Amino acid sequence: MPSMKLTLLSRSCCHLCSDMEAALAPLVDEFGVELEVLDVDDDAALLEVYDELVPVLLHDGVELCHYFLDVGRVRDHLRAMSSPIARQPSPSPSANGS
Repeated sequence: MPSMKLTLLSRSCCHLCSDMEAALAPLVDEFGVELEVLDVDDDAALLEVYDELVPVLLHDGVELCHYFLDVGRVRDHLRAMSSPIARQPSPSPSANGS
């Protein structure tokens, strides 16, 4: 199963961004997730949406927190996404309609 990927929207010379990336390290280790760090200043679309919010932590495009790491929320989200139920594909509708 591929690992989950969190995306940290960051920028250079941003102490809050550095702080959030460092604070994420234990969660990355605990849950074995991949952390992708993107500089919003390198992407006009990201800059337009997130310029004043960085750092922003996303999972599958959903914002988990910004400015400061919400450890409880992120841990709860990762636990929920790691559960066997969350990993199971949705059942296909029956061909006979039952």
